[in-house]
Amino acid sequence: MRINFELQDLRAFLTVLELGGFHRAAEALAMSQPALSRRIQSLEAAVGAPLIERTTRRVAPTSVGSSFAPLARRLLDELEDTLLGMTGVGQAQTGQVTLACVPTAAFYFLPRAIEAFNERFPQIRFRILDLSGNEGLQSVARGEAEFGINLLGSSDPDLHFTPLIEDPYVLACRNDHPFARRESVSWADLQGERLIGVSRASGNRMILENALAKTDVRLSFQYEVNHLTTSLGLVERGLGISVLPKLATPEGPHPLIVTKSIGAPAVTRTIGVVERRTARLSPAAQRFRDMLLDFATA
Repeated sequence: MRINFELQDLRAFLTVLELGGFHRAAEALAMSQPALSRRIQSLEAAVGAPLIERTTRRVAPTSVGSSFAPLARRLLDELEDTLLGMTGVGQAQTGQVTLACVPTAAFYFLPRAIEAFNERFPQIRFRILDLSGNEGLQSVARGEAEFGINLLGSSDPDLHFTPLIEDPYVLACRNDHPFARRESVSWADLQGERLIGVSRASGNRMILENALAKTDVRLSFQYEVNHLTTSLGLVERGLGISVLPKLATPEGPHPLIVTKSIGAPAVTRTIGVVERRTARLSPAAQRFRDMLLDFATA
């Protein structure tokens, strides 16, 4: 069987999925919608199955399209890396790193690591999928991301977890809260306070509740949010105090928020690298993964 399609067909397909519609994808690719539709039809003819289903309300991949998307992405990325490497000059290192990262690590930890990496390899580009713990594991398993930065290990035997850092849970409160004047607090001190936490479906909430289940402490959350960064906005307004991993808190002095360590007991989560056991990372991804391990222990 001969597969006959153009790279622009793959780019058109992925852009439609990423932007959620033909109109926005056509604008991004600087082509007309009829031309874009022809690209998709050409790719579907080559694959031998519909890849995208359109309704009056949404555009979504078919089951074949969902399976084909990560393969298309890898094909484009690997070809682009190869071409960039062939046209690189001297020691200039080029390529792209595609990784899945939990939002709390993506907010402060990851930018610091990328900044340090870019000082050595300024030509390497990044595609960051900021996903929840479970979604990040699935993205790595499907090959959509070369590796992930996650707070969860996996029961999937095809995935491997390498610890990077221990991230303690801390208290975030306004600088006018009584706790702001204390060096540290205990979990028992938080009972009866107006607490802001993430939803029970969150991996962070599971880690916290599992650790406190061994104590007599019972916390009651007045507010629940999906993202820890949202909890900081509520803290800024003085609506309550939040318990969250240190990586999710602002670096350095903040005009309104202070953080305090929590003891008795100290609760931490492990942030690490998740990757497929049998997959070979691209040169750019391998360099960044290795630097992450050094960066975390520095």
